[in-house]
Amino acid sequence: MTATAPQRRTEMLRPDGSPVRVLVVDDEAALSELLSMALRYEGWEVRSCADGAGAVRTARRFRPDAVVLDVMLPDMDGLAVLGRVRGELPDVPVLFLTAKDAVEDRIAGLTAGGDDYVTKPFSLEEVVARLRGLIRRSGAAAARSESLLAVGDLTLDEDSHEVARAGESIHLTATEFELLRYLMRNPRRVLSKAQILDRVWNYDFGGQANVVELYISYLRRKIDAGRAPMIHTRRGAGYLIRPAE
Repeated sequence: MTATAPQRRTEMLRPDGSPVRVLVVDDEAALSELLSMALRYEGWEVRSCADGAGAVRTARRFRPDAVVLDVMLPDMDGLAVLGRVRGELPDVPVLFLTAKDAVEDRIAGLTAGGDDYVTKPFSLEEVVARLRGLIRRSGAAAARSESLLAVGDLTLDEDSHEVARAGESIHLTATEFELLRYLMRNPRRVLSKAQILDRVWNYDFGGQANVVELYISYLRRKIDAGRAPMIHTRRGAGYLIRPAE
């Protein structure tokens, strides 16, 4: 997880003009504090809990607009907490935090009614972006301005994670989305493999830099297939994105 707070882009408010409310539930104190700090930086009101029982009590009093919920808690699992919170707040969106390789946790969480998930370690920017999209779609709050990136006929919504080319929706995995977002934030600029590894994966893959080539190929299949290409390779230098010619 990156320790730098994400750049604040747009202000989201509840219909009555008060700050968005988010409940963070995680028993790792350092992680909970860092995440809470990032959400407060967005101007949101945040409460945090270290166990499931406290989360249920706080949700009842605090009435959050969204919940960030760790699947593994010391007193009960996140799925049980989800059920009890939804008993009080049936429409509140829930973002699960799961272990890196716990595929069964992600499936169980979404099947039980969770709205989205991120895996640990995660970037604070990704969590904020996912929450903004969930809160906006739930109707609990609205952003004062849009957070839309556009290069040529390709668009990427940083809040809702919706991507489209020429109006046609494109489904991306979380990593593909982060890679495309980085390219689109730097249109026409050549980005090296090292820069991409540091920004998208948050650490150095060492000798496995070919992971960048792999994910660039994934993006090309989805973004450029059957269309004029937008993603280009500069041999020995890196990759860039620019409007199709």
